[in-house]
Amino acid sequence: MRFHVFVAAVFCCDVVDSRRMRGISSSYKRFYRERRSFLCIDGSKIIPFEQVNDDYCDCEDGSDEPGTSACPRGRFYCTNLGFRPHYIPSSRVNDGICDCCDASDEYNSHAHCQNTCWNLGQRERAYVEGQMRTLDEGLQLKQQLIEEGVLLWREKQAQLRELQQVAEDLQVKLEERRRTKQEADRHKEHESRAPEAGDGGLFRGQNITVTGTFKLLDSNKDGSITVDEVQAKVSLVHDEERLLSEDEALALLGGDHQMDLSEFEHTLWDTLASGDHVKIKDERGAPGVGEDPRLKAADTAEREASNLKKVEEAYETVNMELSDLREKLAIDYGPDWEFLFLNSQCYKLKVYEYTYTLCPFNQVAQQSTAGTEVSLGRWGMWDGTPENQYGRMVYENGEPCWQGGSRSTTVTLTCGTETALRSVKEPSKCQYIMDFQTPVACQPVLKQRGIHSEL
Repeated sequence: MRFHVFVAAVFCCDVVDSRRMRGISSSYKRFYRERRSFLCIDGSKIIPFEQVNDDYCDCEDGSDEPGTSACPRGRFYCTNLGFRPHYIPSSRVNDGICDCCDASDEYNSHAHCQNTCWNLGQRERAYVEGQMRTLDEGLQLKQQLIEEGVLLWREKQAQLRELQQVAEDLQVKLEERRRTKQEADRHKEHESRAPEAGDGGLFRGQNITVTGTFKLLDSNKDGSITVDEVQAKVSLVHDEERLLSEDEALALLGGDHQMDLSEFEHTLWDTLASGDHVKIKDERGAPGVGEDPRLKAADTAEREASNLKKVEEAYETVNMELSDLREKLAIDYGPDWEFLFLNSQCYKLKVYEYTYTLCPFNQVAQQSTAGTEVSLGRWGMWDGTPENQYGRMVYENGEPCWQGGSRSTTVTLTCGTETALRSVKEPSKCQYIMDFQTPVACQPVLKQRGIHSEL
């Protein structure tokens, strides 16, 4: 008889202990040690210890019923050995639905729950191991990109110095061209006023001009011009390529086979000076023949204006390149310039009927299948956390939204072995979020503390 009483007593004690200890995490077990009384964890009330987990809510914070569904504010702790432990609302205890993978929440229901924690834990561990491998590879790739970033930064700095030198040289050349053009303009103005000053018209200094032209035609320098020399140096105005016939040359020489300077001045010179029918083939070798100083000055001024414009355009182009390069170099590319390689790159992702394009440090755009492109924002700033300053980008001031305001995009950078745009969402109208994966987002601090999982 005493043996049966003893066994019954032991069984009852085991039931009481299991009832009282159910739904409690190891960190809270100190509050549930066997005593005569139980102090509610919020300190609001003291109750007899027998009332813990008796399926009646005595404490306002629900701490006396961690293993039942009696308290509306209560929480049940799933131990989930082999997987992640977690809390569930106590209202889910014995509701016929398996919430804990170890089935501990359905200890007194008709649900047939199986312990799946080991299988879930295996999958979780495999996932974490994969993440750690990705992190290892990502950190190796990041180191390569850091080295490339340092070299690229040095190249950009050298390019900046080179452009600055080119700009300085062009500035000097520009000033010289401006002075030359001013001189050409002054000469042009002086020549345009020359006839009004009574300088003798088009052929001032005529004797010199006549003599110079005669010497040009007198190839053998014997003091006379012959038919052969006329054929060699004179051509028709409207048919320059055709060689003058002997008869035509004789006609220009007044019917004689040769002509001296005196005869030339009063006959052939007048014909050449008029420029109506014949001309010297190489006018540049005959000073004053068919050459109007006013036209020459105008041509020079026009040529100098063209030269000045070319230098001005080159100077403007170099300054634009300088401005663009300075703007790029002013961006924060990380402590080791690891993000510099992203500049001037673009990444695309098609989502249903839209193609999204992310050009880091530049802009974000959306293009429909019809070809219409909409700006979703231009580079604004880094907006990461204190722990991960370079974890998020903000692109703002995109095209206006029909509801007011402008479109904007937040880009979250995640660790990966490839650089690619992974996802695009629009959680609210005209506000977009993107997931951008790249090795340079991998953080060594994750490696040091491990990708934590409570297994």
